[in-house]
Order: sequence, then structure tokens, then C-alpha cells
Amino acid sequence: MKVLHVTFGFYPDPVGGTEVYVAALCSELRASGVECVVAAPGSRNETYAIEGVPVCRFATDRPTNGIDTLYGDGDPEMADAFSRVLDAEQPDILHQHALTPACSVQIARDARRRGIPVVFTYHTPTVTCQRGTLLEWGADPCDGRLEIRRCSACTLQGLGTGRPLGRLLAAMPESAGDWLGTRGLAGGAWTALRMSSLTRRHHRAIREFLVTVDRFIALAPWVSDVLRANGVQPARIARSDHGVALIDHPPKRRESPNGRLRVVHLGRADVVKGTTLLVRALQSLDAPVDLDIFGIVQDSRGAELMRELKSGIGNDQRVRLMPPLPHGDVAGVLAEYDLVAVPSQWMETGPLVVLEAFAAGVPVLASALGGLADKVTDGVDGLLVRPHDSCDAWIAVLARCASEKNLVSGLKHGVRPPRPMAAVATEMLTVYGELVSHRARATGEAHAMR
Repeated sequence: MKVLHVTFGFYPDPVGGTEVYVAALCSELRASGVECVVAAPGSRNETYAIEGVPVCRFATDRPTNGIDTLYGDGDPEMADAFSRVLDAEQPDILHQHALTPACSVQIARDARRRGIPVVFTYHTPTVTCQRGTLLEWGADPCDGRLEIRRCSACTLQGLGTGRPLGRLLAAMPESAGDWLGTRGLAGGAWTALRMSSLTRRHHRAIREFLVTVDRFIALAPWVSDVLRANGVQPARIARSDHGVALIDHPPKRRESPNGRLRVVHLGRADVVKGTTLLVRALQSLDAPVDLDIFGIVQDSRGAELMRELKSGIGNDQRVRLMPPLPHGDVAGVLAEYDLVAVPSQWMETGPLVVLEAFAAGVPVLASALGGLADKVTDGVDGLLVRPHDSCDAWIAVLARCASEKNLVSGLKHGVRPPRPMAAVATEMLTVYGELVSHRARATGEAHAMR
């Protein structure tokens, strides 16, 4: 069996949790005899190998960030470039791990047209949420139902219009937005005036994608809920939680030489990761706490965020900005800390760093949201922070950990080994096998009718 995995990016570029997940999954699948290939957008068309896995990068010379591309069904030139990857690889299964203008519904549509079953793992809320966080008005978990006026208003509020004005603009007739689009008007106020029309286009593409995919992989309970709320039948949803490659001999945690609480935060440099909130909380706290931040910069917005953090930290010696870690070093580095902080400000399906912390034997401080609330047992292997976006709540939990001497050691004793990626691979093999068998039966029946 040959599986073609499609991701937002891949090594040697800076990667996030999705790409780490895909690399680990490919490793486990290959051990079971499955041929794996990774395809991802890139700066040029090229093929290379990472740890024995072929990687195909597909590209176009044209920018892919126009408003019609962002809110439509994807970039046609990138879809054409990917089509050539399908021609060359001819996989038995297409396993898509991203839905973006470059990794769009057009990719899934092309695979289905060729009779290739499509599997999609829902990694981030950007899949169905136009705002990107799945937090309604940026605050509370949303049920995820695709509704043009509601989603338009929430998106506009996230862009800075404020809630009343967002609601007013969201009530603009879609036909008016269509007319403005025919005049090529976009950007700033024009985009706001077109939002209901753009949202309709976006929802149409998402709904087509929801119909096109053969099997969805839900990494957290809320993902299943969102998919069902938008008409995906339960039989097309397979629940498969995150997994990580387990460590044969977890590194032993070193005690702090000065008795200070050592906290680490790592991940993609993005406002939704809550890094700024965590730094602000620490700087408002007079306690013996040190924080190291390992940020992964994947785009210009991430680079700008890191510059802002550096400026805000100034001469505060308690906070250090560290270079990104090679993934193979993560477990060993995490084991040197007392706590891993995950102050996410969006609905996570994982993230993987929680399982990596547990694999290293380190408890987690996490926002009480989505997959984080599913994975961290409050008071057992970590602490959940409520409200997730409250600086005061983060100050309180850091102060508590710094002052209660036995709290952190008790949480450490509560950490258990996380779910292994081998279990995920076994579940994926079941999904792939069912789809390939179904395809074979359908093909046989078609031949018999001729």
C-alpha cells in the first residue's frame, strides 16, 4: 500500500506539530510495510528524502494570497502542480493534513476523480473556522456551525471592527459584495463590505470538502462535534488521538541549583499560542520563576512576534528567548524543567508538546480549552488555567507553583507515559484498509457490469 501525505510544509523548513506528527506517523507506517510519500507546498518543485521518506515539494511562480484565493476553493495553479505529483506517485490513499489555498479542496477533488480514497486529519481549527481560532468573538468555544452572517461578524470583529460594527457589516447583502468583487475592490474597508459574500464562497468550498473526503480523523472530541454539526455522518469520522514516539529511557530531571521554578514554553511563533500572555503574567509576578521560550518562526508574522517579545522582555533576566530545538532534542531539554507552559488562545487538537512533556516526565500548565483540557488532568499531571485568556489567572497559577513546594513534585508523580504513535499507525492502517477494500469492491462491481 502506498500513502501520499499532504502537509502545509515539511523538513528541512521550520515545522510545527502537524509536520512532527506526520513524520512520526510515516516512520511507524513504514515499519508496518506501508510506502509513505510526503507532498507539501514549497518555493520550487523538487524531490528529496528525509529519513528515508520521499518528499515532493510543489510550487507555482504566482502569488497565492489574493482575496479570491483565500476565500475561495484554493489556488488552481498549486492544484495543477500537485496534480503532477499525483501523476508521478499514483498512491492508493491520499492523506491530507492541511486545508489551505495551496492544499485545497481541489487536491481532494482531483484524487477522488482518479478513484483515490481521501483521508483528512483535522489538526487545527483553521480547517472550518474563518477566524481561525474556533472561539466565538475570540472568547468562548464555538459549536463550529457554518453560518454566513454569524461567521462574517465574528471574522470582522477579529479584524478589529468591534462587535456592533461587525454585526452591521455582516448584514450587508451578499449580492452587494459580489458586485464589489466584479469591480476588483478588495483590502481594508472593501474587504469588510464584501465579507458576507466572501464568507459564502469560503463556506461553499468547506462544504464541498466535507462531502469529498472519504474519512475524517478526529484528534479530539470537539473535532467530531464540529464535523457532525456541519453534516458529516458519524460513520465517516474516525476518532484517533494524538500519539508520540515514546522514549526508551526518559531523561532524568535535574534539580534546580538555586531553587527557582523553571518553566519552558515551546512551539510555533503565533499569537494563538499565547506566548505574550505568558510573558506578561510572569513579568507581573514577584516570585522565583524563570521562563525559557523556544519559538519556531515559520513566516513573517512569527518573526514580527518574536521581535515584539524581545523588545517587551527588555532586560528581564528571568525570560530567555532560545533558538528552535531540533525535534530529536525536545525530550531531553524538556526534562530539565519543572513545568511546560501551554497558554494557547485557540482550540487545540493536541498539541503534541503536551504529550512530549509527559514523555519526558514533566507536568503541564495549560489553558482550559479544547484538546488541552482533554489531555491534562487538572491537579494530577498538570494544572488547567481558567479563564484561559486571563493574565490574572496565569499570574495566580505561576505564583501557586512557585510557593507550594510539594505541588510541582506531586504533579510530576502524576505524569504517565502518553499514547504511542504506534497505536495511531495501527488505527490508520485500519482506516486505509477499509477504504482500499471498498475501492477494490467498487472497481470489481464496475467491471462486472460492463
